[in-house]
Amino acid sequence: MNRISGHDDQGHDSNVKTLPAQLVGTVQIHLWEDRTRGESWVPSYDPTALVLVNDDFLCIASNNAIHAGRRTFEFSPLIAGTHRLVFEKRMGWKFTSEDRRLFEMVVAADPAGAEPTGA
Repeated sequence: MNRISGHDDQGHDSNVKTLPAQLVGTVQIHLWEDRTRGESWVPSYDPTALVLVNDDFLCIASNNAIHAGRRTFEFSPLIAGTHRLVFEKRMGWKFTSEDRRLFEMVVAADPAGAEPTGA
């Protein structure tokens, strides 16, 4: 299982981050989400190349006024190659994105030639 945070040290979102992966296994992407403001990360990807196997939210800060935490998306690759994932931060009342994170998952074929599980 590979893990990567959703932003670089400078907070830039225009850089494409490369994620190494194997056909067997999963890749996790962690992004910060402030649900108090109505933020929600929306992934876009090719469903013939990747499958979203888990989407989880870990609340870090919560009280009467704040509800924020780490959102984790877990993907399993279906085919070898380079696949693009785009995450757009949407606000509950807007149709346009507030922010964008770009990832390229580079999937190497399994050396043993095994089929991916759960596909």
